[in-house]
Amino acid sequence: MTATGGMTRDLFQPRAQWIRSPGAFVLLALMAFLPSAEAPARTPKARADAPVLPAGTVLYLHLQTAVSTKTSKPGQPVIASLAREVEVESGVAIPFGSTFRGSIEKCSQPITSDASDQRAQLLLNFGQIAIPGEGNFTLKGHVSGVINARETLLADGTIVGVLQSETPASLLSGVLVKLGQTNSDVNDQIQRQKIAQVNTAIELPVGTDIQFTLSEPLSLRSIVPSAGPPQLPEYLHAAVASVLYNAPQRAVNKTSRPGDPVNLVFVGTTQEIEQAFRQAGWTEPRRKNQKSIWKTAQAVINDDGYNQAPVSDLYLFGRREDLAFEKTLNTFNKRHHLRLWQTPASAPDGRPIWLGAATHDVGIDVHPGVVSHATDANLDDERTQVSSDLFLGGAVQAAELMAPPHPLSSGMTATGGAWHTDGRLIVIDLKTGPGSAM
Repeated sequence: MTATGGMTRDLFQPRAQWIRSPGAFVLLALMAFLPSAEAPARTPKARADAPVLPAGTVLYLHLQTAVSTKTSKPGQPVIASLAREVEVESGVAIPFGSTFRGSIEKCSQPITSDASDQRAQLLLNFGQIAIPGEGNFTLKGHVSGVINARETLLADGTIVGVLQSETPASLLSGVLVKLGQTNSDVNDQIQRQKIAQVNTAIELPVGTDIQFTLSEPLSLRSIVPSAGPPQLPEYLHAAVASVLYNAPQRAVNKTSRPGDPVNLVFVGTTQEIEQAFRQAGWTEPRRKNQKSIWKTAQAVINDDGYNQAPVSDLYLFGRREDLAFEKTLNTFNKRHHLRLWQTPASAPDGRPIWLGAATHDVGIDVHPGVVSHATDANLDDERTQVSSDLFLGGAVQAAELMAPPHPLSSGMTATGGAWHTDGRLIVIDLKTGPGSAM
């Protein structure tokens, strides 16, 4: 070590003496005005603690470009926005506000409606992500899910449409014809509701929820601040904690059998809640009546969506839900939905406090004595869906996960479906507006 240090001093000593000479100062001054050779452009280096998202990471997106196998063409650009912030152990890796850009690689629609063995196909490729304040990044992956869609996906992300022969309409067409022949009123309803007229095209509107899975690691530059809502103010946190101390943790059905667990808390007026869900693309289900029954029949038979399909009643505080909302796409079998009950308590500013139960219908469950929707067992995923949608809709003032004194962990729904959760509830403080108590 000593020898190395001495050698270093010897090497730099002559240079120091040369710089002190009068001619050196003149030369250095001239060199300052000479054009320097252009250095090659450098890509900003990632920090040592920069996050790397591994292959297999699932990103949740909202489609911002409507696409259809009837009207779209290969090569057309597509844009999507981040629907859920991506968190790693050290913080947020991809924040809200990030944008994904890509194009349509494949888009085909059977030419004639009687092409019974031909399926519509759609392949979207997203190759770039723009992160606010961080720049653009290349990513590789594929669409791995279209939430609440009736279509299936191939391994490369190609979305494959349904066949007419696969829908209930194909099986019931003969029955419907006979019904129409025997009853003119029924025939009018069949024609008016377009029952058994199946649209086999793949049509994804703006706002469609998409899952995108990375096929290669995505290296980012740094952990970034969350762009999500702030946590609850202390006074509101205390008020909600007081409500949760003795609040019921599960809704029940009409025979008092335990149903969906409570996993939501809202602070806001009825008008604020309704506005928040409208802005987020959710709709209110209709009560059961002749019109909604026919609409439901149409959706079931045509394997189509009905965004106002009735929900079954569940009870809390001895009464059925006060409000309900749902979000679907193109099949009756799948939907996000939730129920809300107003509690006797209010926030310090006078606005009501509500409890809610959100679940995700992912299919039809048939077992002895019961035909119902099958639900996703992961309640925490649905909790995230609701809070993210409402925040991106612009209605959330603050939000925070809170646990009751004795949190739930797992169980069965009233119709026999399993569920699990970390036991926390998402508390959403809505922005005040018309109808607010403030």
